[in-house]
Amino acid sequence: MKRKFSIMILSLIITILPSLMARAEDSSNHEARLKMYKDYEVASGVPWYQIAAVDQYERNIHKFREECGNLKYDTISICILNERWSGPENPYYYDSDYYTINLFGGIGKDGDGDGLADINNEEDVLYTMVEYLRSFEEFESAIVAYYQNEQAVMIIEEISSLFEHFDTIVLDKRSLPVSKRYSYSFQDNYGTARSWGGARSHEGIDIFAGYSTPVLSTAYGVVEVMGWNDFGGYRIGIRDIYNTYQYYAHLQGYEGNLKEGDIVEPGQVIGYVGSTGYGKEGTSGKFPPHLHFGLYKYDGRCEWAFNPYPHLRRWEKEKQ
Repeated sequence: MKRKFSIMILSLIITILPSLMARAEDSSNHEARLKMYKDYEVASGVPWYQIAAVDQYERNIHKFREECGNLKYDTISICILNERWSGPENPYYYDSDYYTINLFGGIGKDGDGDGLADINNEEDVLYTMVEYLRSFEEFESAIVAYYQNEQAVMIIEEISSLFEHFDTIVLDKRSLPVSKRYSYSFQDNYGTARSWGGARSHEGIDIFAGYSTPVLSTAYGVVEVMGWNDFGGYRIGIRDIYNTYQYYAHLQGYEGNLKEGDIVEPGQVIGYVGSTGYGKEGTSGKFPPHLHFGLYKYDGRCEWAFNPYPHLRRWEKEKQ
């Protein structure tokens, strides 16, 4: 029964492929990608936003993966390693024969009906990934099994929730993290020395403003972390669809009933400028009021800080 259903799915995929995999001028063509995801949802039953989330996550980490350097597709960015595609014990490293791939426990499948399961064919790759997701009862179980990385699973689920919530993959708008209606100032002090709590470097930019100045989300994202941190005081951590974590610290307080897991958008008030931190919970006033704003990128293996200053200057010039 399962084999018969798979054949039906394959037939439907082949039928819609001419429009399904419409070539875009570049891999960032949102319209072509969204249509592709939604067509695959119709063919497979896997929600489009889950397919899109996996592809987006892979897009985010692709340039950091040397093993994927030779795998380049017109529309998707999914990288399936050869040993997983062909099977770990398969003597044919670049095997494209579905039957021997299956024999050796590989996951590669023929997505365009040409009789080959070709890892260099994006139609085969996307079909393989969708079939992998479909083979599990729950999306979380599928990505846990595939990535075996807690951070990756969390980020993919967050990206999926953002795509589902906004019903689009075009979530590029950005905002300055403080309201322009209030007085503020900042300079490039990223990387300068800090001594409280031990010698360290400053992993962000300090935006000086008066107490209670509204702090805004810079992006469409999911609230990952809220609460007290001895260094940052009351802080918020928000993750966007590009694996970028925005860190807002030294807050006086939070906006309304904001909580971990909430979805926010650019320009939305999430808190207020304060001077909390450098001590146990409730410590305040050890420095002038300001927002510490940091940016961190997750590359599939580790998370690292980068300088927000050029981004802040660009966002400052944009209309809000």
